[in-house]
Amino acid sequence: MGLFDKVFKSERDIVKKEIVEVPWHALTEEKQLEEIEKESDSQPVVIFKHSTRCGISRMVLNNFERSYDLPKDEEVKLYFLDLLANRNISNAVASRFGVRHESPQMIILKNREVVHHSSHQSIEVQNIKDQL
Repeated sequence: MGLFDKVFKSERDIVKKEIVEVPWHALTEEKQLEEIEKESDSQPVVIFKHSTRCGISRMVLNNFERSYDLPKDEEVKLYFLDLLANRNISNAVASRFGVRHESPQMIILKNREVVHHSSHQSIEVQNIKDQL
């Protein structure tokens, strides 16, 4: 890092190069749940439920995204569910997978079964790593 970087860039800009982007896939249609189940036969699949109006949910999401450090080639698929826009899908997830709705919430599927679910401050990237 040169003098130019120290003077004209913020710490966030400098560190940003090291941050791994979370490869989210939008969960916006109930018919995707069948696809998600099939995908879980070959790799862990994560469903992250987020309420865009909830400060706690925003904090948990930010912490998750900041700590996300899985390599891009890691075989895991992450789905992001905006609860306010898609409450019907959240209800379908709860019903289909037998996991009571919470927000924020992370559900991990492997071989078409829930192998982990957590909510609030229990949501961590390590939960995914434990299933790899």
